[in-house]
Amino acid sequence: MLRKLDKKIGTFLLAAGLAATAWAQGRPAPAFPAKPVKIIVAAAAGSSPDAIARTLATKLGAAWGQPVLIENVAGLGGVTGTERAAKAPADGHTLVVSTIGAIAVAPGMMEKMPYDPVRDLAPVSLVMSMPNLLVVHPSVPATNVRELVAYARQNPGKLRYGHPGSGTTPHLSAELLGQMVGVKLQGVPYKSSAQMTTDLLGGHYEVLFHNTSVVLPHARAGAARVLGITSAERNPAQPDIPTVAEAGGLPGFAVNAWWGLYAPAGVPGELVAKISADVAAALAQPDVKAWIEQQGGVAGGGTPQALRAFQAAETQKWRDLVKAANIQPD
Repeated sequence: MLRKLDKKIGTFLLAAGLAATAWAQGRPAPAFPAKPVKIIVAAAAGSSPDAIARTLATKLGAAWGQPVLIENVAGLGGVTGTERAAKAPADGHTLVVSTIGAIAVAPGMMEKMPYDPVRDLAPVSLVMSMPNLLVVHPSVPATNVRELVAYARQNPGKLRYGHPGSGTTPHLSAELLGQMVGVKLQGVPYKSSAQMTTDLLGGHYEVLFHNTSVVLPHARAGAARVLGITSAERNPAQPDIPTVAEAGGLPGFAVNAWWGLYAPAGVPGELVAKISADVAAALAQPDVKAWIEQQGGVAGGGTPQALRAFQAAETQKWRDLVKAANIQPD
């Protein structure tokens, strides 16, 4: 009896070993997915990363014939959830939608990271990017970015900006603007994005970089004034809004919140490529693209190699700014 059991175990281990060897040598990989797939979202439920992750989960589940489950793991600007994914089994059944903060900003701000974004994660696909709008309270005597910069220079220390935490894109946007024009704006941190918006509308501070979907309705109602958008190019959904770069004569100014899909390092390249292609197909579906545009965002897609190159450029950019502006973690 024991000999038969040992023989069965040996046969199973041999088969598993052969499958792993074939996978590593580029021969056909085992069917994927073989079980439900989990996408860790390194942000809170109801956030923008969560919303696009749930949309992707629905599309990918239909394409794969397996449930795609969402697990929200917020904390430390996305670092907590990203760390959990980095330490998951490298079989493709655990993925993570991670953030600009956890991937590209934290390495320049944190003395010790619990993972290495390059060594411990495999880029799959950029999922979505979202610029901010630069808006001011109507009391500010500036109708464009150049006038805002001139006013700031003439009134040093007077302009304040709200932000929801150190290293967030509203914070980085204001600091980058200040560095590029040689003016220091005074940051006002908030724990609540809603309160941050309310206080701008109430005139408790003057300048805000924030999501299009949040501030544009207030601007259209006359409660705030839009001066520009932080993307490198104009957003097709709001073509009348100039970029901060063009409106301020600031070539190179560009700040986007972005979310990428990653797998634990060690997932075979052909499986990463398959998942990436399936994500691109999902993001290209008309209803998904329309939803992203309604949020003021731009759909991602593209290859794992493209995301890796983009990640490297973003990491260096924000590392340089963190050092130049002496940005400290909260």
